[in-house]
Amino acid sequence: MLLAIIYFAFISLGLPDALVGAGWPVMHQDLGVPVSYAGFITMTIAIGTILSSLQSDRLTRKLGTGLVTTLSVALTAVALLGFSVSTEFWMLILWAIPYGLGAGAVDAALNNYVALHYASRHMSWLHSFWGVGAAISPFIMSYSLTQGLGWNTGYRVVAILQMVLVAILFAGLPLWRKVHPTVPAAAAGEGGDEGEGGQTLERTTGNDGKEKPLGLIGALKIKGVPFVLLGFLAYCALEATAILWASTYLVQQRDVAASTAASFASLYLLGITAGRFLSGFVADRVGDRNMIRLGILGVCVGVILIALPLENDTLALAGLVIAGFGSAPIYPSIIHSTPANFGPSKSHAIIGIQMASAYLGATLAPPLFGFLGQAVGMWLFPFYLAALAALMLVMTEALNRSVAAHPAQP
Repeated sequence: MLLAIIYFAFISLGLPDALVGAGWPVMHQDLGVPVSYAGFITMTIAIGTILSSLQSDRLTRKLGTGLVTTLSVALTAVALLGFSVSTEFWMLILWAIPYGLGAGAVDAALNNYVALHYASRHMSWLHSFWGVGAAISPFIMSYSLTQGLGWNTGYRVVAILQMVLVAILFAGLPLWRKVHPTVPAAAAGEGGDEGEGGQTLERTTGNDGKEKPLGLIGALKIKGVPFVLLGFLAYCALEATAILWASTYLVQQRDVAASTAASFASLYLLGITAGRFLSGFVADRVGDRNMIRLGILGVCVGVILIALPLENDTLALAGLVIAGFGSAPIYPSIIHSTPANFGPSKSHAIIGIQMASAYLGATLAPPLFGFLGQAVGMWLFPFYLAALAALMLVMTEALNRSVAAHPAQP
């Protein structure tokens, strides 16, 4: 029952993520602000998310994962309700603050809890359910706009869905303490989570809740942490850049019709969602480390197809889908391997910092490419993605060597 609640919670994580983008073409007109002002909203959300991600370990040690999750989702629900009654742009900025604070804390807390308590396949499937939530919200906004209900109604509907989830989370609070905290010992290894004879290898977290929070400085002193932070930043930078600029690249550089480009750009996201669902069936046997390697290989193949200077654009379009499938297992595998790489007692602090680095990469990399694309040319798009994929490969392999040289203590 708790696992079912967590699945619903991951859907709720994705629900609000696409609302600003889906409603902004109408919102900016109603509010009388330039279209570029959407960046102020997303930046405010990102700053709040980074700050709360860094504090997630401290909060969870005091309140527990269940209560942090419940309060965080409640905070995002209130923020979305605030969005729905906003009539001025400054109101959106105001409500973006609690939205970001709630999103970061629940993201880090839930990811750490799943990494500690459940197999790798559930991490993949849960992040696939995040994609379901992210795909549902544009349809809610689209329906509200086409029916003449206004963008405010779209936010209000999602806020109500979040409130229903808050009620479910509150009712399920006692369940969080009934799951024994264990983590597969071989979660980050080459051969999955099974030992000789098919026996599952587990160890207890060793965290009695009395240790002081690790903190940012303390985490950075741990061998391998800077590598995983840079690798995670590179992945999220690549994903956010592909989502934002793929359609523009196809239209401006490859002369693809705008409608076709938009469809295939959305297939990158669908590739991630479907890829995470499919990778869940093999993640436990392949192992997180090899899932990351296979994912980076898939991204590289997709980027090469996008870059090929052919008159026929079929391979470039297919490359976007392949890059999406390649991207699918990387995020959940990096998160799930954290307890095995650094020790369960340190995992929450490190996952919180990973979330912060993820949002930093996703926030800064797309506008950086926008500047480069305008100054140099949109042809730079696949090479920009290739550079991020190379950084990700170098950092994750450096992490593997560091973990081998300095194994985590149970």
